[in-house]
Amino acid sequence: MDVLAVPADRQKGWYLSLMAPNTKGPEFAWLDPSRLYCNSQALADCVKDLLSRFHSDPIDLVAGIDAMGFILGASIATTLGKGFLAIRKAGHLCVATQTQNYTDYTGREKTMEVRLDVLKPGMRVLLVDQWIETGGTMRAAIQLVEKLGATVVGVAAVAIENTEGGKWIKENYKFSHCIPEALQSQDDEIHLNFFETNK
Repeated sequence: MDVLAVPADRQKGWYLSLMAPNTKGPEFAWLDPSRLYCNSQALADCVKDLLSRFHSDPIDLVAGIDAMGFILGASIATTLGKGFLAIRKAGHLCVATQTQNYTDYTGREKTMEVRLDVLKPGMRVLLVDQWIETGGTMRAAIQLVEKLGATVVGVAAVAIENTEGGKWIKENYKFSHCIPEALQSQDDEIHLNFFETNK
């Protein structure tokens, strides 16, 4: 599908076929969702789908996880008319921060940080990332937000895989993602059939 094309019949999740499968090998993620952000209608529809479960929830702030969560998070914040907080990889903020260690989807130990001068007790935060595989990165972001007294309204991502960590998020927090139920098992097996039919 041409990256800028918009189908006449925009069914829920139509934009998922704009994602690009990995062509570089196992050291990279199995696909790249960021291609769908190049299509303005795809990005708008993705944001709309992610927000559909949160229409009745008061949200004070949107927080996105470094780095791809920044794109979706900022888009969601703009749509809601709310501010955006960047949750960064450690060592990038020049102000006082709270840190949290975690294990990412590759099994590497990392640290993330958030500035101390934004989150307050009672503040309601929607957490956003591009993709949740093992859940370790999102869980660390949840811990950071809650350590500072804010409340996690929910979690939004293009996909949340049914790994142990993904299931923990789904069981403990309100969540939204863009993968239709019919495709969830394919996502969990890291293979979406429409890449074969769209070659």
